[in-house]
Formats: sequence, C-alpha cells, structure tokens
Amino acid sequence: MRYRLLFSFFLSFILIVSCREIENPRLDFGKDYQPLEVGLYWIYEVEEMIVFGENDSQTEQYFIRDIVDYSFINSQNEEVFVIRRERSENRINWLPLQGYSLHFRGNALLRNFENQKTVNLVLPAKVGTKWDAMVYNSSPRDDFEIEFMGNVTIGLQLFQRSLIVRQEEDDDQVTFRDNRYEIYTRGVGMVEQYYEVFTYCSRNDCLGQMIKDSGRKTHMKISMYGKL
Repeated sequence: MRYRLLFSFFLSFILIVSCREIENPRLDFGKDYQPLEVGLYWIYEVEEMIVFGENDSQTEQYFIRDIVDYSFINSQNEEVFVIRRERSENRINWLPLQGYSLHFRGNALLRNFENQKTVNLVLPAKVGTKWDAMVYNSSPRDDFEIEFMGNVTIGLQLFQRSLIVRQEEDDDQVTFRDNRYEIYTRGVGMVEQYYEVFTYCSRNDCLGQMIKDSGRKTHMKISMYGKL
C-alpha cells in the first residue's frame, strides 16, 4: 500500500510538471538569425559601383571582413557588440574601415552605423512582419518587412532557415531608384546585403531616360564565416 501511494504521488508530480511545461513553453525567438559573440567573423565578396555624375562612375571588387571585437554593457543594461570592419583586395592584407555595433533591444536587432541607429530585424520572424527601422532616431519613417522565409542560394552555398528583409523597392524611372534588402540565416547571421540608391538626371534633355547622375550600388555576399 505504501509503495502504491508513493507511485501515485510520483505520477501526479510528473503530470503537474508536464502540464506546467505545456502551459508555459520556452519560446525560441530566433535570435540566432544574428549570432553575437566575441570572436565571430564574416567575410563578404563585394561588388560596388559609385556614380559621381553623368558618364562618371567607378566600379570595383573587394572583400569586407566583420569581426566581433568586444562587447560592453550600455546605460540600458544591454550588451552591445562592437564590430571591427576591414577591407582587402586579396583576403591577405586587411585595412581598417569604420566599424559599427549590434545589439538586441528586446527582440529587435539594432545596428548603429555611421551614427545612425536602425532596427534591422524584428523577432520572432514571420513573413509580413513590418516595422519602422528609424524608430530610434530622428530620420523619417522607413518601413522594413520580412518578405520571405526558407532556403536561399548565394554563390555555390545553400543556406537553409533564412529570411529576406526588404528595406525598400522603388523606382519611379524619372528621378530615383531605391532597392535595398538583407538576408539572414539562422546560426550564421547576415549572408547578403544589397544596396542600390541612385538619382536620375532630371534636366529637360534627359528626363525619363534613367541616366544615373549620382548614387551607389553595393552588393555584399557571404564568402566565409566562423570564429577566430
């Protein structure tokens, strides 16, 4: 009789614990879409075109290496990760560029680049989720949206569990073109970044001909990643 009572008590305890786990599941918000840890690095192949004026442009190819250099706790008790950015023509000799920082505020990924703080990703990830990327600075509203989740191929690499954040896709074919997006992969981070912002010549003799007179196109695609 004693053993039966002990067994009944033990079974009841297991059922209670199981019910509590079902009622209060641990949510996976997907913060590993952008892993943040000192020593992590990402190397990107970059194709860039800068337009200085009509018939005046410069095109080049190079590599960018981002390394999580160190972290600190800010005044809001958030861990901020400082990224050291470097450039190379051959992936051997690296020269320093202006760095930036990344950190999570709740379930929002914030990037502070060139003194502008943007919300580049909001979790948990769901197609159709939209947010104002400029909510933490004084710039005009700029809506970003998760437009795709699934597998992506970049070069010869297949990345599963990825998502595309559409930042802008607009071209009036008269005065400007603005096409920007980023792709993130779980367990890897940002694997692709596309930035294409141009203004077109708007004089009477070239209006509507889509002749670029200023702007930049920069396409970054992941080449290598890991931890130092």
